Amino acid sequence: MTQPDKVQDMSKETNAKPHVVIVGGGFAGLAALNHLRHLLHKRVRITLIDKSQHTVNRPMMPEIAFEGKAAADSLIPMFKAVSGADTSLIYGSVVTVATDQNTVLLDDGLSMSYDYLILAPGPVHDYAAVAGLEQFGHSICDETHAAALWQALHDFKGGNVVIGSAPTAHGSRVAAPVLKAACEGPVGEAMFMMDRHLRHRGVRDKGSIRIFSPASIFFEDVGNEVHKHMGPLVERAGIAVTTDLVITRVDASQVEFADGTTWDSDFTIVLPPHAPPAFIAASGLSDEVGWVPTDTEMRHLDHANIFGAGDCNALSQPKLGHIAALQGEIAATTIARELDPETAALAYAPEVLCIMNRGGHEATLIASNSLYGGELDVAVSGSIPHMMKWSFDAYYGFRHGELPPDWSEKILEWGLRHL
Repeated sequence: MTQPDKVQDMSKETNAKPHVVIVGGGFAGLAALNHLRHLLHKRVRITLIDKSQHTVNRPMMPEIAFEGKAAADSLIPMFKAVSGADTSLIYGSVVTVATDQNTVLLDDGLSMSYDYLILAPGPVHDYAAVAGLEQFGHSICDETHAAALWQALHDFKGGNVVIGSAPTAHGSRVAAPVLKAACEGPVGEAMFMMDRHLRHRGVRDKGSIRIFSPASIFFEDVGNEVHKHMGPLVERAGIAVTTDLVITRVDASQVEFADGTTWDSDFTIVLPPHAPPAFIAASGLSDEVGWVPTDTEMRHLDHANIFGAGDCNALSQPKLGHIAALQGEIAATTIARELDPETAALAYAPEVLCIMNRGGHEATLIASNSLYGGELDVAVSGSIPHMMKWSFDAYYGFRHGELPPDWSEKILEWGLRHL
């Protein structure tokens, strides 16, 4: 890891190696970093900037919240994920990007120049947008809230449970599907794992589990076949789902929605709105809501040497780790093709691909591109998807934030298409 003062000197060097600065060390940022290394092999200098000393394996949050897995197990030291030749790591928060000078300004005053900039900071989880959520409710969007939820479950003796997501706003500069919720996969995991947890403790019959969605269709990002598969699972668990509800307030004993509806709730779990980091709009790089508008090569619509990847990208619908990683790899590929025209192009073919943990040894694998006009729309449940999720988590941790090889995903998709 290079110290900030040395990096500042490096950013002014005039050597032949182009300097790629990546903001954010999540799925998108690390995918971009690893793909740049793979494609260009030391022909560029890379600096990754992140405010945290750890990258978080966010798909592990439900296991922390409902099964008591240690929060530390989801954390990967950032220096291990970033370490390598011609690669530097800076801990800090970006204040603004001066596009006319090709520089990034950090909160500690460090100014760093770039030849290419990849914005992958992820979203801000806006807990304050739902009144009372922090005081009376729970969430599973990060390791701190997930661990707190697990602790709260110890004191929960059964009762009415309410789970759902708040709406996330989207801009209009790019042609992306319009979704009300950022991603409802975690809601699915929470409701099934809560159901199993309460049954295991023998208190499931002391109350209800009710789900709300701001969308007109729960799981609006998948097609009919996935809904047909999920419907019986929800019914068997005795879970009630209500759509077109926008949550506004959480109290100690109830939740309130924008239309005036109230539900009794003894334990409330809410996925808050996803909001864009403020520096994007402050830098003049955002759409009207605050997200980064790009083309399908992840290149900013107004700045040829700036790219957006992951949840901050306006194209990211839904806000999903699989799509974030794909966008990170495409951003890296676009840069590599400028520096080496023989680099093969990587097409943007988004799809919903996730494994929904349902507790115990059960999980549901969902693969669908129907949202984007495709024909793939498959769900498979059982112990094998659960083992696959465990395998991904183990690989991601062991490889310090590196995704499984591309061939493994291609084999998986081939198998799903031929079920």
